[in-house]
Parts: sequence; C-alpha cells; structure tokens
Amino acid sequence: MSRDAERRYRAARAVQRLLNPVMRRLPLQTVLETTGRSSGLPRRTPVGGRRIGGSFWLVSEFGERSQYVRNIKADARVRVRIRRRWHTGTAHLLPDDDIAVRLRGLPRLNSAAVRAIGAGQLTVRVDLDR
Repeated sequence: MSRDAERRYRAARAVQRLLNPVMRRLPLQTVLETTGRSSGLPRRTPVGGRRIGGSFWLVSEFGERSQYVRNIKADARVRVRIRRRWHTGTAHLLPDDDIAVRLRGLPRLNSAAVRAIGAGQLTVRVDLDR
C-alpha cells in the first residue's frame, strides 16, 4: 500500500472510531453485523449499500484490511439492518467485481466517500435469507 493510501487508511480509522459508535445506534443507518473472528462476539459496523432483490450490496473502502471483511472471511454468516429491520444472510467477497460500476449503483454520498478515501476496495454481496 502506498504512503498516501496508508495515511488515508489511518485517518479513516481514527474518524470511524469516533463516529461508528454513534452511527450504528441511529435507527435508519444500515448496519452490518459480523461475528468477531477472535472473540466470537457480534460486531456491528455502519455501512452504505443498497438492497437489490434478495441481496444487499456494499463496497468496503479498504477491502481486506477492513475488520468486517476479515470477520466475513472467518464466518460468512451475517446480519444486515436495513430500515430498522434485521435480515440474516451469507456474505460473499467479490474481488473480480468492477468497483467503479458497482459504486454507480449504490448510494451517491457513500460511494463518493469510498472513492475519495478508499484504497483496495472490495465488493461484498450479502445473499439474504428468505
């Protein structure tokens, strides 16, 4: 990772540590819940994405460096809170997905932030249980 990307990663992590505890409590904020790979405890992360049919799509701004992506690699069973309702599902990491095209189909503000801040982005698809 380049120096610039490393600097952006560290800055984003510092901001997320402050904002995420507040954001995940907001009732309309979309939240991804994974299982901690070491602790086994639920880990909730505010995310931006969109439900399309039976799947929820998002792009991780730092790809495999993101803690929730590491948790998904250990246990793909997740929950997603969309509009105050929890949905269970199975997450899939899609490294071959076209990030630029994917971000055009997701919420604009979040997509702009992912493009501006991110490095090594990774698409995540959560197939929701019926």
